[in-house]
Amino acid sequence: MRKIVALVMLLLLLSGLLAGCSRSSSTAEKPAEINISYVKLPLNVPTIVEKKLNLFEKEFAKDGIQVVSPEITEGSKMTAALAAGSLDFCNALGGTSAILAAANGVDLKIIGIYSRAPKAFTIMTVDPEIEKIKDLKGKTIAGPKGTILHQLLLGALAGAGQSMADVDYVDMAIPEGVAAMFAGSVDAALVAGPEVIRAQKSGARVLTTGEGILDATIVIAVSGEFLNRYPDLVQRYLDVHHQSLEIMEERPEEVKQMAAEETGLSLEEVEEMLPLYDFTPAISEKDIVELEKTQDFLMENGMLENRIDIGDIIIEQIK
Repeated sequence: MRKIVALVMLLLLLSGLLAGCSRSSSTAEKPAEINISYVKLPLNVPTIVEKKLNLFEKEFAKDGIQVVSPEITEGSKMTAALAAGSLDFCNALGGTSAILAAANGVDLKIIGIYSRAPKAFTIMTVDPEIEKIKDLKGKTIAGPKGTILHQLLLGALAGAGQSMADVDYVDMAIPEGVAAMFAGSVDAALVAGPEVIRAQKSGARVLTTGEGILDATIVIAVSGEFLNRYPDLVQRYLDVHHQSLEIMEERPEEVKQMAAEETGLSLEEVEEMLPLYDFTPAISEKDIVELEKTQDFLMENGMLENRIDIGDIIIEQIK
């Protein structure tokens, strides 16, 4: 009888321990810190508002969570940090970078659209003999490979009945490409953001923008693991982002001044550029179509081997 009683007590003890383990594993503790990338250029006004007013810091301080905001401007480096676990949120990630990362196994989920700004992405030249896109045939063009600008060039050439085989394309960052264009070592450059205004002031002309060619979709992405563990924190992140958009509407002059100070642009330049951006975060069917077009671009240019289902990386409802 004593053995039976002891066995029953042991079983009860074990069942209690297992239940306790089950409860602790199903209720994840809050992280000590949240890492959110900081990308202010070309004119990421919501991010600037969030940073200048410490919106994320104030929100997550309620739980004793520290917010770290590394300034990572290259999409590939952002997704690499996400894969390594040193970044939780990509706050403004190019659609091209998001798709490439997901196709290569990075556990990434798109939870919103950061911006659409087709008119902010351009092909520019200083050569007086180049008046239209068709005049680029046989010319040398500089720009960052595998980006929205690269996709713009492909779309513009296709519209003129040409392809990348008709031009000499040089992989080059935007500032270096602009400098090469003015130095005469390339005939045209792919330019976006503040560099467009600066180049125009120095005598460059816009051959085309992305309008009618692509939407230049920038997304908000989160680590899939982080989303699974902390869906409530992801929702709060989105709530803060919406708060920054409300501040932009309610305090426009203050916000424009913030953007000018943070980017080094003049107030007039900010006022000129800001209308080019649509910061509506909701993911529309058109956004999904644009991301599909981006994937087609990557496949056609040999930058992507395995096609993914875009729907698999989009999360439209957190709760």
